[in-house]
Amino acid sequence: MPELVLWDIDHTLMATRGLGGELWAEAFEQVTGVALREQASVTGSTERVILRETARLHDILYSDDLFGRFADALGAVHVRRAAEMRERGHALPGAAAALAALADRGVRQSVVTGNVRQAAEVKLAVFGLDAYLRLNEGAYGEDGDGRPELLRAALERAGVASQDAVFLGDTPADVAGGREAGVRVVAVATGKTSASDLRAAGAVLDGLTDTERVLTAIGA
Repeated sequence: MPELVLWDIDHTLMATRGLGGELWAEAFEQVTGVALREQASVTGSTERVILRETARLHDILYSDDLFGRFADALGAVHVRRAAEMRERGHALPGAAAALAALADRGVRQSVVTGNVRQAAEVKLAVFGLDAYLRLNEGAYGEDGDGRPELLRAALERAGVASQDAVFLGDTPADVAGGREAGVRVVAVATGKTSASDLRAAGAVLDGLTDTERVLTAIGA
């Protein structure tokens, strides 16, 4: 049984049905004064990278200060529009049951996500998933550029060796990041990537609805 299970958030545990992009655009315009015309690719990326590349597309000079102000603005707009997220988005089928089953077995759980922390916390709370997770042992968009860096940050915070953790995500970047960090990956084909394209993970789930199958894949 793993000592720690780490979850990606978007399209692994939940979907916001387009609202996430609206909130991102609102925060971008707030901190740059420029309306969003085009956003850099978000799949499997982190907010720091997305902001840096999107700023470049708009001829805006990127800096750590800009990212800090953007992270604050993005978190605040998530708080302000949390009720709308609850109405428009949803936890993915089986997500709460899988988290609860792992908690019942005494498995520690947290998240590794490209979201900034406040936005991640709002999303998880809105859909009632936060109660199962040790969020102080997770890693967020503020912690680095890529999945390997975030996974190592989470492992260090949790005090867990890579071989004693399992990471669940829905993108090739999640799979590659887990492998680079030495963490076993279970891919969940609930996002934009098909199960066949996630086969490098080894264990691939079509979804989280079959709790026993999820637990078996995780090794719990």
